[in-house]
Amino acid sequence: MYPEIEPYDHGLLDVGDGHRVYWEICGNPDGKPALVVHGGPGSGAGAWWRRFFEPAKYKVVLVDQRGCGRSTPDAAEPEADLSANTTAHLIADFELLRRQLGIGRWLILGASWGATLGLAYAEQHPEAISEIVLFSVTNTTRREVEWITRAMGRIFPEEWARFRDGVPAEERDGNLALAYSRLLHDPDPGVRERAARNWCDWEDTHVRTDPNWQPDPRYDDPALRLRLARLVTHYWGHAAWLEEDVLQRDAGKLAGIPGVLIHSRLDISSPPDTAWRMAQAWPNAELHLVEREGHGAGGARTRELVLDALDRFALRS
Repeated sequence: MYPEIEPYDHGLLDVGDGHRVYWEICGNPDGKPALVVHGGPGSGAGAWWRRFFEPAKYKVVLVDQRGCGRSTPDAAEPEADLSANTTAHLIADFELLRRQLGIGRWLILGASWGATLGLAYAEQHPEAISEIVLFSVTNTTRREVEWITRAMGRIFPEEWARFRDGVPAEERDGNLALAYSRLLHDPDPGVRERAARNWCDWEDTHVRTDPNWQPDPRYDDPALRLRLARLVTHYWGHAAWLEEDVLQRDAGKLAGIPGVLIHSRLDISSPPDTAWRMAQAWPNAELHLVEREGHGAGGARTRELVLDALDRFALRS
């Protein structure tokens, strides 16, 4: 990873609907533009994302998506309204920021939920995208949500039973993400806190197939637990407001855009077949399946492949 760097510019973009989106820029003001699309939804664009880019060659734009991180209002606030927080809203925010910053085209770096959002954005605005680098690739389909909220219980049956039993008995056979979303907006703060803890415990469980797994210290923060759980359940419960398999069906819109997809074999909660199918449908995609690593950028080989792709693309005009 490259050394830590600090932003040279930042601000809050008024995107309407009462939302202001935090953005920052670091690296070389005259470098190749790149957009970081963070995961979650709700985790925010942490400083570690900056270290994937060679500072002398890239102009890196990081954005905290609506409701999370330094954007306002905070989805963790008791009366938070998520009605104007959808995939379409986030895509519009990226385009508004790109135009405000005077950027013609930019590279996308995204992971996990950020892979879904990055692909959805690129397929709607291919003229704005120069290259795409994605790891821990997801499409947030109903099939994937069902897998991660139910089928992963076959891998962690005791933990999943506790997760399922965190919602009322009459809702346990339905959409678990939406059931949790309702609890996370309950007027009773105790109900909200129990639901957030149960959800984040499951989040920290289903990624444990990584041999290097350690408990995520972020979940010790009650505000982050509520923010992340509210946004994840909101998006997963609606399958990101995307038609089923639309990202794969529309991958032809990415023709001519070079892409690198990196996915780990032990990322069982987000199975590798999603990345493989995207690579089959996207004419210019290069797929890397990494052995013995799990979800996220915790593995050395995953980080190495991301850095290699970004270093190569830095040389493209």
